[in-house]
Amino acid sequence: MGAGHAHRLYRHGHSPVHALPPHTKLAAALAFVVVVVSTPREAVWAFALYALLLAAVAYAARVPAGFVLRRLLIEVPFVAFAVLLPFVAEGERVEVLGMSLSVSGLWGAWNVLAKGTLGVATSVLLASTTELRALLLGLQRLKLPPLLVQIASFMIRYSDVIADEMRRMKIARESRGFEARGVRHWGVLAKTAGALFIRSYERGERVHLAMVSRGYTGSMPVIDEVSASRAQWSYAMALPVVALGVCVMGWVL
Repeated sequence: MGAGHAHRLYRHGHSPVHALPPHTKLAAALAFVVVVVSTPREAVWAFALYALLLAAVAYAARVPAGFVLRRLLIEVPFVAFAVLLPFVAEGERVEVLGMSLSVSGLWGAWNVLAKGTLGVATSVLLASTTELRALLLGLQRLKLPPLLVQIASFMIRYSDVIADEMRRMKIARESRGFEARGVRHWGVLAKTAGALFIRSYERGERVHLAMVSRGYTGSMPVIDEVSASRAQWSYAMALPVVALGVCVMGWVL
C-alpha cells in the first residue's frame, strides 16, 4: 500500500517528530483537536497556550513558521464567514469603532477563528512531518475500516493521473481555438467533465481487473508493519495530555 511520491505539504527532515510512528502522530493530533474544540471559548488564555504548544512542536520538527503560515491560507473562507458573524448575529449589541456588533457574534467569530486555526495548524504539522504513505499505514494501524484506507490510497495514487488527463484535455481544447469566456461555454466544460468522469471510471475498471488477476481479494498487503514503543507513545501523547490539563483549567477558572 502507498503512494509513490511525497506530497507538497511534506517537509523532509530527521527530527524526533518525523521519526515517530505515523499512528502515534495521528492519535495525538486527533486527541489535541478534540481537546481544543472542547475548550470554552471564553478561556482566551487557553488558546494562546495551545498555540505555544504547537509552536514548540514545529520547533522540535524543524518546520519554519513561514511554511506553516503559508499553508494556513486554506482557512480564508472560514475567516470570511467568521468576520460576518458579528454583523448578522442577533442579541446584545456593542459599539466597536463606530460599528454596532453583536456580542454573541463576536464570541462566535472568535470561537471559529481560534479553534479553526489551531485545527488547521495541527493538520499542517502532521502532514509536514509524515509522508502520505506513512499516514495510510498509520490509519490502517489504528484499525480504520480497510475499505476507507484503500479508497484514500487510490485517491492519492491516481489524483495526479486524473489531473494530468484533465491538463491534456485542456490543451486539446485550446489547440482547437476554444477559450472559455462566459456562460455560453459552460456546456463545453460540462461535456469535458463528463468525458473525464467516464475515462476515470473506465480506468478504475481496468485497474480493478488487473488487481483481481494478480490475486486481489479485497485487502491490500502490508509490506512493512509499523509498531510503536511505550516511549514513542508517551512522547507523541505529551501534546494532547498537556492540552487536556489546560482545558480542565479553562473550565475550572
